Amino acid sequence: MHIRHIIKQLAEVTGRFRQQFPYLPQAFRLVRQAAGGLIFVWLVLLLVQGLLPVAAVYLTRSLVDGIAAMVGAGGGWEAMMPLLPAGVAMALVLTSIEVLQGIGNVLRTAQSERVQDHVHALIHEQAMRLDLSFYDDPGYYDQLHRARIDALSRPAALIENAAALLQNLITLAAMGGVLLTFGIWIPLLLAFSTLPALLVVLRHTIRFHHWRVRNTMAFRKTSYYDMMLTEREAAAEMRLFGLGPHFRALFQHLRKRLRREQVQLARSEEAAQAAVAIIGLASMSGALAWMGFQALKGAVGLGGLALFYQAFYQGQRMMRSLLGSAGEIYRNIMFLENLFEFLALKPRISSPEKPLPHPGLRNVLEIENVTFCYPGTDRPALDRFSLCIPAGQITALVGENGAGKTTLIKLICRFYDPEKGRLLIDGTDIRDISLPALQQRITVLFQEPVAYHDTVFNNIAFGDIDGNPGMDQIEAAARASGADAPISRLPDAFEAVLGKWFGGAELSSGEWQRLALARAFLRNAELIILDEPTSAMDSWAEADWLQRFRQLVAARTALIITHRFTTALQADVIHVMHRGRIIESGSHEELLAARGRYETSWTRQMRQERNP
Repeated sequence: MHIRHIIKQLAEVTGRFRQQFPYLPQAFRLVRQAAGGLIFVWLVLLLVQGLLPVAAVYLTRSLVDGIAAMVGAGGGWEAMMPLLPAGVAMALVLTSIEVLQGIGNVLRTAQSERVQDHVHALIHEQAMRLDLSFYDDPGYYDQLHRARIDALSRPAALIENAAALLQNLITLAAMGGVLLTFGIWIPLLLAFSTLPALLVVLRHTIRFHHWRVRNTMAFRKTSYYDMMLTEREAAAEMRLFGLGPHFRALFQHLRKRLRREQVQLARSEEAAQAAVAIIGLASMSGALAWMGFQALKGAVGLGGLALFYQAFYQGQRMMRSLLGSAGEIYRNIMFLENLFEFLALKPRISSPEKPLPHPGLRNVLEIENVTFCYPGTDRPALDRFSLCIPAGQITALVGENGAGKTTLIKLICRFYDPEKGRLLIDGTDIRDISLPALQQRITVLFQEPVAYHDTVFNNIAFGDIDGNPGMDQIEAAARASGADAPISRLPDAFEAVLGKWFGGAELSSGEWQRLALARAFLRNAELIILDEPTSAMDSWAEADWLQRFRQLVAARTALIITHRFTTALQADVIHVMHRGRIIESGSHEELLAARGRYETSWTRQMRQERNP
């Protein structure tokens, strides 16, 4: 039964290795691309480091035989002279081992840093290539976590493991040749004494990998709980609502389970390693006993006995280290599988193979009978939705939360594609236009804009980073959004650093919003989309900005999404959305006269403003 269990485990290991073997050349190709010429210097160094221990073993025999001869001759300076070359050579060999080890450490560090930077670049590039639909899938977050956390350091570790494996192989091959002179069964005994360690290492590697993959979400949850307890964004609610003990308990409970399971895995491995060590000691004891018997018979001298002990001991150590390195390589390949799977993901939204030129928004943006559901749900966010946005006019969309207004922005920017229907710019389907060409002609103020912890200048310049805007353009965008007033109060004005991460100034939510508006206005795009542009502004700031709004968007097409009817009043036409459809359209006066949903909401909002 025990033999069957071992055979089953070996079959599992073999199957897994065959499945993951294609990742090995990919991993080494990645390392070679990142490390460049350093890898060849490293290979030469490994060859030398692998041969030096063998030279030390042979010199040990010469020194022991020489000392024995010197003792037999009664000692003295003349008897010692023949030992000097071997002694000097041994000193040089040992010194070289130490020096080369230091050089090797520096090389490994340099390669490791290059590889980590290269992998970071690959992950960042892939994350930016994938479209927004991936962020709707929790499985994607697991893949990203395993690529960023579990697999990030694996290529660098693979370098070290491969270095140890190659160096140990060179040393082991040489040691095997030394032991072969004492009998063919000696190298076989050496191999037999260390093979159980291979099974232990591989078995533990598979178990640990399965455990790590199975608990990816648990590790992500601990990161989330840690963030809630330590980051500024949640600090106010954590204190006001007394949530600290709750989140600490969640973190500690999860960490306790993960810690217990990891310790159980380690305990199981160490018990198996102890059994393997006993087998190795027994093998060495048997071999030494046999050599001692040969020495008693006079078949081998003291130098030969020292040579055998050093060769067998070093061989066993090298064999164990070799198997350990092989196990670590196997483990790293298993985790690198996660990295390569992540890098192999294909975006669902991409440019067509033969894109049509962007026609320019001169007449109308049409949304024709569009139906769209977010990934993972069958509830339509937009249901047979149609809308015409005339070029050169201001169009407003109003409606309650969840009506589908923000979803429409994502479809216009082609972050998603509709399941049915199409979006046309002057008759051209946006799916037939190059994705960068489409998005470069759109500027958006998102409902939750990013607060970049950077200078004021860069916070605005990010709206057109490829255009390399100058200070005149930045200042004009700030004035257009009304951000110039809060900026002028900062000690360093446009050079002031914002955000607490790097010791900068903090802004109010309304001031951050005005900065994001400046960012949107900076890009000279033909279509301006503003999602709740005044939601964080006070009534004075809103009134000031609305007075200038029409001038700011002159000759451009604007789409405003808002809950504030005072903002919607600036539009040439207002559309009322409800449950993914347009239910009313017209000017402000026309909609009031229709006495429908718009008029009801307008009356309620005006009453609230008069009687706060």
